[in-house]
Amino acid sequence: MTRRDIFTDVAAILYPIPQPEPGEEHDDGFLAARDEAAEDQEHALENLRAAWDDGDQDPLIGALASARRAKEEAEQRIRELIAYGREFVQPRPYTLGDLAAAAGMSISGARTAYHHRDVAQVAEATGAKPREWRALDSEDTGQATA
Repeated sequence: MTRRDIFTDVAAILYPIPQPEPGEEHDDGFLAARDEAAEDQEHALENLRAAWDDGDQDPLIGALASARRAKEEAEQRIRELIAYGREFVQPRPYTLGDLAAAAGMSISGARTAYHHRDVAQVAEATGAKPREWRALDSEDTGQATA
């Protein structure tokens, strides 16, 4: 029985080599994308092996932790973009329906997706001033409600 190489497998999952559609086998765009993915896969393989050799991290656990961080960062960007669309765009904010559809959320999910801290981060990043906002809720102030 042949044993799988976890480093190669994790690199292949992180950077899959695209498969051509019929007739696309010789297309320059496809060939460039395939070559770029193969190069990214090789770099990932080298980095995974180096991290293991240095005793820093298991390749699978490290890849999962990295994917989780990327997911959390993407979720934060989504909250800030929704906050921007609702609190900064003038004269009328984007509708909750449009923002929810673009974010893959329900309307109520988009309505509650962001808080004062997200609005403050958008204001700091853009230098823009948000519209008048409702009273601080307990999650944003750190206080419990009765």
